[in-house]
Amino acid sequence: MAEVPISFKPRGAAQAVVPVAAPVIVLPVEGMDCGGCVQSVQRALMAVPGVNAAIVSLERRQASVRLEPAQPASRDQLVAAVVAAGYRVPEAAATPAGAAAASPNPWRRALLLGGPVTLVLMVAEWGLGWGMNRAYQWLALALTLPVQIWVGGKFYVGAWRQLRVGRSNMDTLVALGSTAAFGFSVWALLNASFGTAGDWVGHLYFMEAAGILTLISLGHWLEARMSVKAGESLKALLNLAPATARRLIPLTRREEEVPVSTLRAGELIALRPGDRVPVDSTVLEGTSAVDEAMLTGEPMPVDKAPGAKLLTGTVNQSGSLVARVTATGEATALAQIIAAVERAQSSRAQIQRLADRVSAVFVPIVVVIAGAAASAWGLAYEATSALHLSLGRWLWAGQVPDSPLAAAFYMFAAVLIVACPCALGLATPTALMAGVNAAARRGILIRDALALEKSGGLNAVVFDKTGTLTEGRPRVVASEDYRPANDRVVPLAELAASLAWRSNHPLSRTLAQLAPGDLPVEGWQERRGAGVEARWWGKSLRVGSVAWFRDEGVDLTRVQPFLDAWQAQGATIALLVADGAVGGAFALRDELKPHAAAVVQQLRATGHEIFLLTGDNRHTGAVMAGLAGIALENVFAEVHPEQKAAKLQQLQARGLRVAFVGDGLNDGPALAQADLGIAVTLATDVAKEAADLVLMKSDLAAIPEALELAQATLRVIRQNLFWAFFYNAAFVPLAALGFLSPMLAAVAMGASDLIVIGNALRLRRR
Repeated sequence: MAEVPISFKPRGAAQAVVPVAAPVIVLPVEGMDCGGCVQSVQRALMAVPGVNAAIVSLERRQASVRLEPAQPASRDQLVAAVVAAGYRVPEAAATPAGAAAASPNPWRRALLLGGPVTLVLMVAEWGLGWGMNRAYQWLALALTLPVQIWVGGKFYVGAWRQLRVGRSNMDTLVALGSTAAFGFSVWALLNASFGTAGDWVGHLYFMEAAGILTLISLGHWLEARMSVKAGESLKALLNLAPATARRLIPLTRREEEVPVSTLRAGELIALRPGDRVPVDSTVLEGTSAVDEAMLTGEPMPVDKAPGAKLLTGTVNQSGSLVARVTATGEATALAQIIAAVERAQSSRAQIQRLADRVSAVFVPIVVVIAGAAASAWGLAYEATSALHLSLGRWLWAGQVPDSPLAAAFYMFAAVLIVACPCALGLATPTALMAGVNAAARRGILIRDALALEKSGGLNAVVFDKTGTLTEGRPRVVASEDYRPANDRVVPLAELAASLAWRSNHPLSRTLAQLAPGDLPVEGWQERRGAGVEARWWGKSLRVGSVAWFRDEGVDLTRVQPFLDAWQAQGATIALLVADGAVGGAFALRDELKPHAAAVVQQLRATGHEIFLLTGDNRHTGAVMAGLAGIALENVFAEVHPEQKAAKLQQLQARGLRVAFVGDGLNDGPALAQADLGIAVTLATDVAKEAADLVLMKSDLAAIPEALELAQATLRVIRQNLFWAFFYNAAFVPLAALGFLSPMLAAVAMGASDLIVIGNALRLRRR
């Protein structure tokens, strides 16, 4: 059992979430033959209390179940759920997630038998005209029987497993349809040869029986191949981490090649040019350029020097590095990204619930329709034939058997085969898999299917300023010392740095870099959204925002010219106040990120209203908004972190559907409050985010791309569901009225699956 950090906090939670260990159980599953089976197993597992996510792989014949850390489900519960769904879990021990080798496509052997037989029968009947020859009919029986047993056996076993638990699925329809065609043909041949029918026998359907099984097997074979393509990005992520690493012995500086699984935090590793980083680590020696494209979508290599972070799976390109291990196994950023992608793929969209409700009653309804069609053709052959001919003038000439009994079996089989609900079951999962994988390849993590649905109705985007719209690395561009001359023994920068270095606020970090900041201050505390305070040599010292000191009644007359001059240039002012009097002022300015103005313009062009949230004063906010192209009336200034969610509520009360873009450091409540939360962060911060979409690089140009990709995925889901419903609504009546033969029905059913999967695969090329 592996331990995997949960990658996102639950929606609606306002406080930050610390990553916790979530157990993973991997179960081998037997009896899955198609995408519909995969969805049945996944639904059964997700219904078990204590399950957080379930990934079912048809290729690997296994289910990877991520459990809730607080109250995890047991393995016995999971096995019982799979068995109750009509599938088997072998007693063999499961392998770790991602370790099992992919099994060969199980439909290949079915095609090797069914394909040649069907081809021979088609040539004999359609090419040579032997269909009514008695000797050929016995040969057709001999050739078709192994196909019915070997190829059809998969469908019979699947149908029986479902029947035992009181359910039905696609296997049920295929088994009934092919058996109807084969059974009628055997009965007619035996009756003609040994019964009362004499020498005459009408057309037999051995070719159709073999063709049904072969064509549906071909469809499943193609479906399996295409489904693998939809998940190639996740497979590539799984294969990023190397199996071995060069561990460095500190005293001797000797390198030894060891399995990555033996590395522990704090150990040293050596990296040569071309090596893939085996675990998350921090550079101690050397400089190099590292390719992080697979994780962040960033096409250009990133320069690394001592102190820089290295992520598992990235590629060291140019220099030799020595690094200290910081995280291994499931604690690495790569593992958390994989967990996030898997979680998104296993999620269920609200729009899919309609398809689930339809699928639950679909097979029994189809059997009733097939029975009604068979009864109509068998009991009222002349009237039904007349209706068929009447409609044929508007459609096409269908192939109708010339006897009521044959027509009844023929139409029964055609309706059952054409109505297989695979396309309905594949419509959402394949699109979701393709979209999530395409996004991950671009450094965009999609939380779940609900995030895709919410992206469709957005009409407003709210940007946090510091670290999101701007670089988040403000610089001190000017300072002024207002202390008396006899009180300047300690430099102003030393006082500010000594107060600021404990704080994680971007402005505090900038002030902390001005000087060593090692003065022995006492009673240090931080006022959230305002500043910091402490005592030093009996003096009360505070460093913080102008708004804080104005609210405290501090006299700002002396510093007003400095404020006016630098705030007009878009700078943020930090004041140092000693014993209630202004002792100094610092002007800090943050620059807009590249493409910020272009991104705002692009979002506005797609119909989004743009807003800016900032803790700076209104003038500074207005300057930044002007540079970014945001209307001044859409600027919310002097907003404390805990007030951001309330501002979003105000916009939502106006009827706006809001996407909030934050840096993830103190934006948890706002990200949770927004209709769609977008975190612009680094891959190492994935586990801390409360967002629906996480951008693993700080380039704002990824925001329109992420929204467009999410909306495109949602469109594909809707298109697939429309096609699946339209296909069954149109083709079932056509088959019932004699316009589709059983073989054409099998072709149409397979084509519908491929259309759904092919439409989803378009997302991979976006």
